[in-house]
Amino acid sequence: MPRFVERELRAFLDCGILARGFLRVRCKDCGAERLVAFSCKGRGFCPSCTSRRMSDSAAHLVDRVFPEAPLRQWVLSLPIPLRYHLAYDHELCSAVLGVFLRAVFGALQRRAAEELGVAGGRSGSVTFVQRFGGSINLHTHFHAIVLEGVYADPEGTGSPRFFALSPPSDEEIARVTASVAKRIVRLLIRRGLLDEGGPRPADPLAEEEPLLAACAQASVQHRIATGLRAGKRVMRLGDRIEIEDVESRAGEQCAAVQGFSLHAGVAIGGRDRKRIERLCRYISRPPIARERLLELPDGRIAYRLRHPWRDGTTHVVFEPTELIEKLAVLVPWPRSNALRYHGVFAPGAKWREAVIRDRSDPPPPVATDPAARSQGADSFLRPRYLAWAKLIARVFESEVLVCPQCSGAAEVIAAITQPPVIQAILKSLGLCPRAPPIAPARLAPQQLAAEF
Repeated sequence: MPRFVERELRAFLDCGILARGFLRVRCKDCGAERLVAFSCKGRGFCPSCTSRRMSDSAAHLVDRVFPEAPLRQWVLSLPIPLRYHLAYDHELCSAVLGVFLRAVFGALQRRAAEELGVAGGRSGSVTFVQRFGGSINLHTHFHAIVLEGVYADPEGTGSPRFFALSPPSDEEIARVTASVAKRIVRLLIRRGLLDEGGPRPADPLAEEEPLLAACAQASVQHRIATGLRAGKRVMRLGDRIEIEDVESRAGEQCAAVQGFSLHAGVAIGGRDRKRIERLCRYISRPPIARERLLELPDGRIAYRLRHPWRDGTTHVVFEPTELIEKLAVLVPWPRSNALRYHGVFAPGAKWREAVIRDRSDPPPPVATDPAARSQGADSFLRPRYLAWAKLIARVFESEVLVCPQCSGAAEVIAAITQPPVIQAILKSLGLCPRAPPIAPARLAPQQLAAEF
């Protein structure tokens, strides 16, 4: 596997382990001390670190980006071969996302001109590039939170106003889906990834990282790439029935064309900030819910699905090495952005500063009291990233800088990173001074059989 994948896996094994280092936190009033373990800050699958990243992104968007204007979520799912290509080709991923959003923005601009007579309107979106599906599989797709309307300056004053639009009809969503499918196919042909005979056989990822490519291809198809079950489908549990016996019905505000599926059924008012934050947390959630993992008596790992599939499947089952294989392809390429801003929210947009401060209520007064600042009284002046203690409080509902005995204020007095000091402190507290051992890698079953 590439270095960045191995680095993420090994860092996860040290996440939350006191023997790898910790902070000493002391109460200012009663003097009680606590130890807080370091985290891996992984971007791939670590449930605790990705949960903190989720909370930070949601708080930032609600506090500093989204104006008090209606929003709608547009979710674009892609054909299986394209999911694989977009997972590690970031230039192609950006191009496909641009095609999708231009089609959505164009539909909003046309409706603004037809319904309100507003020409030259501009909309905006914040998009999460999600890499995973509900069964720990590689599933690259887009969740775009788009303004339900456009900003325009018909008077030419330099101060844009927001013009809200009515919800899109099913016919309009179908037209947008067909337009997106047609434009993306043309894009793939221009880039040489598709021709009249089908997809191009050349695969740069397979040439540079053959194992990662094999695992990614298997993951998007719900298959296993390595081990004795290589090429077979992922094992499932549940009251399985034949899929042909299940009636398939498309829901409202949803359309599918040539493997492209577009859903736009979730809309939220601009003043419902709590619901907007819940939506942001949902679409930036971790790929794995730890409470749904279960170790079976035979050592296999079962993962309970959030919703049963149409064929009755309730769990997917993996051998331990198969689970590692699925986790490896969820690790994003280094320095790849999962959160994208377009339209009036884009960093270089002309109206961005006016739009993100366009609130019906005036901004809160500047808080001079440090306690008031810590409680979020002045959200516009807080730093872009929340402090680690605030993220822990949002995710785990545990105030690290509040003493659990007297509820007094606590402070960090030291960061312990030297192994001898770590072991001495943990021994004095009666805690295990060593991290759980990591067994050396074993030969694959095929290699082991070949030796004999």
